[in-house]
Amino acid sequence: MASQQRHPFRLRWLPSRRAARAVIPTAVAAGLACVAFGCSDTSSSDVAAAPEATAEPAPGATVATATSTSAPATTAAPTAAPVTTLAIIPLQVEQIPGDPPEVTVSALRDGILAPSLPEPLVSPLDIISGGPPPDGIPPIESPEFERASEVGYLQPQEAVVTLTINGDARAYPAQVMIWHEIVNDTIGGEPVTVTFCPLCNTAIAYHRRLGDRIFDFGTSGKLYNSALVMYDRQTESLWTHYTGQAIAGELTGTQLELIPMATVAFETFQAEHPDGLVLSRPAGFGRSYGSNPYVNYDAPDGIPFLFAGEPDDRLPPQTRVLVIRHAGDAIAVVHETLRSEGVMTVDVGGTGVVAFHLPGTATPIQNSQVAFGRDVGATAVYDPTVDDQQLTFARKPDAASSVEPGAFVDDQTGSTWSLLGRALAGPLAGAQLAPIEHIDTFWFAAAAFDPGISYIGSL
Repeated sequence: MASQQRHPFRLRWLPSRRAARAVIPTAVAAGLACVAFGCSDTSSSDVAAAPEATAEPAPGATVATATSTSAPATTAAPTAAPVTTLAIIPLQVEQIPGDPPEVTVSALRDGILAPSLPEPLVSPLDIISGGPPPDGIPPIESPEFERASEVGYLQPQEAVVTLTINGDARAYPAQVMIWHEIVNDTIGGEPVTVTFCPLCNTAIAYHRRLGDRIFDFGTSGKLYNSALVMYDRQTESLWTHYTGQAIAGELTGTQLELIPMATVAFETFQAEHPDGLVLSRPAGFGRSYGSNPYVNYDAPDGIPFLFAGEPDDRLPPQTRVLVIRHAGDAIAVVHETLRSEGVMTVDVGGTGVVAFHLPGTATPIQNSQVAFGRDVGATAVYDPTVDDQQLTFARKPDAASSVEPGAFVDDQTGSTWSLLGRALAGPLAGAQLAPIEHIDTFWFAAAAFDPGISYIGSL
C-alpha cells in the first residue's frame, strides 16, 4: 500500500481563505493558452532566435536561427549566422510504465467533494482552473534523448533540470519543460516523474513507485497556490507538484518521495556529463520550443498568477529564493544574498549544510527567448561531510559556468569541486557530495506552502 505519511508542510483545509484574485496578468493567461493549444511550431528546428537587444548572451554562446518566419514582437532580428548541426537520431530509453487505471471515484472528473472520497487537505475553493483542460498542457510519456556532447539546439547558458540516479545522468531543458511541465521517465532503472511549474518557478522530481504500485502523472489543468496540480492516471487523485502530496482524491495524504535535483546551465551539465542524456524536443506537439510564453514573468515585483490568499509581505512575492528542506525543517535563502556570498553554510533541522551559487545560468521565464533571460545563476545544496571530515568551501573569484567546471575549493584539502558536487582535482578527486533536498522557487510559493518559513538574506 502507498505510504500515508504527511508532508511536513501540513497542508490542510482552510475554508476561510478567499478565492483567487480577480486581477489576472493577461500576458500570463495568454501564455497558458499558448502552452495548452500550441503556437507557431519550431520543434523541428535545431536553432533558436537571437536575443532581445536588452539581453546579452553568455560569453562564447552561439546564436542559432529559427525555421519560423515569425517572431515575438519584442524579439530583435538575428545578428549571427545560423549554426549548422548534424541530424541526431534520438535515443530511446526502456520505460517502466505505470500500473493500469483503477476503478475508483475520480477527484479530477467526479469532483473533489465526491461523497466516497476522503476530505481534501485544502479548501476546494483554492484548487482552481488555470485555463487548460486536463492534459491540455501535454506531459511527455515516451521521452527521447540525445548525448550531451551531441546536442546542437541548446545555448551554453540555457537552463536545464538535472538529476542522477544509479549513475544515470539526465538533463531536461527548460525550453521543453516550459511547454510540457511533466515528463514520466525511467532513470537508472527507477520510475520517476520530472516536473516544472513556470508560475511558481519550481522544478522538482519524484519517484513514481509507491509501495508495490507504479504511478504516472498528467497535468490536471488546475492550480493550487499558483502551482501545478498533477493527477495520477491510476486513481485520478490530485497532487500538488510543490510538495508531492496528494491533496484530494482516493490517495489524499499520500506522499511521493522527492529526488534531489538542480537547475543549471547546459554547459555545466555537458562539461561534467558529456555522455549524459538530454531530453530531445518532442515532435508533433506544435509547440514553439525555444520561445518563452511567460515574457517578463520573472520579476520580483510581479503579481503571481491566480494566487489565492495574501502574499507574505516580508519579501516581494516573486523574489527568487532557495528553499532547503531537511530533517522536517525548511528555510529559504534569498538568491541575491547567496549570489553575493558564493557559498553559505546553513543550519536546517539541526544540521549544517552547504549551499553553492554559480553565475552563468539564464532564467527561462523573463526574455522572449528562453536562452537569453537575465543571468540568475544556479544553486546546489550538499552535506559537506566527506569520509567523516567536515569541509568548508569558497567560490573561486570570478567563477561562472562558462569559465571552468571546478568553481569551488574546500579549505581543508584544497580540492576543487564542481557545482554538481564532484571533486575534480586534488586529494579528494572523484569524491561526490551527498545532495540535500532543495528547491529554487519564488518567495510567494515558499511562504504559501510553508507559512511562517524563516529566511536568510535580503535584496
